[in-house]
Amino acid sequence: MMGSILQDIRYGMRKLAKHPGFTMIAVLTLALGVGANTAVFSVVNSILLRPLPLPDSQRLMVLFNTDDPSGQSRVVSYPDFFDWQRESRAFDILSTFARAGIQ
Repeated sequence: MMGSILQDIRYGMRKLAKHPGFTMIAVLTLALGVGANTAVFSVVNSILLRPLPLPDSQRLMVLFNTDDPSGQSRVVSYPDFFDWQRESRAFDILSTFARAGIQ
């Protein structure tokens, strides 16, 4: 079996050496694929896979308001948030954020 694999590798190398244009395109395609894959994984790893840089980030929660008659959740208004912050006994800290670009 090992002899067959070595024979296949030698055959592939001979074919690649005979066609340098195809070889360059194949190498460039592999290099771009590996580079793009590395870039995407770096972004996914830093955004989705690593824990947030907060103490006890596993205890982080997101709260929404669902008193809309349609039953869909909606963003909490600032007055509601300040009421929740003042009256809350279940949470140590309440904080808010806004996404850029949302009206």
